[in-house]
Amino acid sequence: MNGEVYVKASSLVSQLGGKGSYDAASGTYAYQPVNEVAQAVEKTSASVVAIIGRYSNDASSGIKGSEDRFQLAHGTGVVWKSDGWIITNAHVVKDLKNMVVVTYDGKQYTGTAKYTDEESDLALVKIEAKNLSPAKFADNMNVQVGETVVAIGTPISFALRNSVTVGVVSGIDRSVHSTYRLLQTDAAINPGNSGGALLNLRGEVIGINSLKFAAVGVESLGFSIPSDTVMYVMDQFMKYGKVKRPYLGFTVEESWAALVGLPTDDPLKISYVNDKAAAAGIHKGDVLYSIDDVNVKTLVDLNERLKAYLPGDKVKLMLQSDGDLVQKEITLTEEN
Repeated sequence: MNGEVYVKASSLVSQLGGKGSYDAASGTYAYQPVNEVAQAVEKTSASVVAIIGRYSNDASSGIKGSEDRFQLAHGTGVVWKSDGWIITNAHVVKDLKNMVVVTYDGKQYTGTAKYTDEESDLALVKIEAKNLSPAKFADNMNVQVGETVVAIGTPISFALRNSVTVGVVSGIDRSVHSTYRLLQTDAAINPGNSGGALLNLRGEVIGINSLKFAAVGVESLGFSIPSDTVMYVMDQFMKYGKVKRPYLGFTVEESWAALVGLPTDDPLKISYVNDKAAAAGIHKGDVLYSIDDVNVKTLVDLNERLKAYLPGDKVKLMLQSDGDLVQKEITLTEEN
């Protein structure tokens, strides 16, 4: 009409989400956009649980004495499977006695830490429950720096369970005294948030928050274990009851530039070789460039690459030995 295209307001609302209403008196249409944060929280809150431990010598009462009745440790977990499997941090459940898991609707269950892996700081807790709401875990390939994220957890006090904080993804592929890569966020992650969910605006879990990797007293600097690492560890738990990490038969050290976080092409230098690797022609002082044609420049790169393998698998290594580029094939063993 008159060279312009008109679209029904109701059609736009159905595509964009939100709400709209037409005022006949003024001839105007009022549009209220969807609150994406609230929508994400609504989708996933029922999948976030609180975890509390009672330090006690009295299993019947759960209370050691009146002086200890408030000395409780707490954290957060995320429902993985509807029949009572809960993902949390290993440091949350380590040495935790008389574990109680409280779901979104306030129901309480006795929790048992079935599997723990301190290296990844992940654990799997079991409660006797059915019809829980499992969270949806995202593909970390789609995570972008700057995108809005939401953290749900139990900060500071158990009375504050399922508290929500909002921030952005501050960085990806971070390494902070960790075996695997971490997500960095400025969403507040306080004591008790460990084991909770970091969500994208679709309500998908992109990471499990961990205070273990955060510096005490530093604000707006939180870290989360990416969902691909979470799923890797959970798969290993369910198949083997532990994480079966492959071992190359040698250890490596990073260059100074890699250690301090500078961009570098410096390779990893082999600092120790066991008998099996030595028999394959690998020597102390060799440098490692790649595993099955994938370059590895840092220890985290190496650990991420090894997630694709199991003990017993064979891999081809590109090395520099005595100034020459050589390729060696080794069989991976299991890390002790």
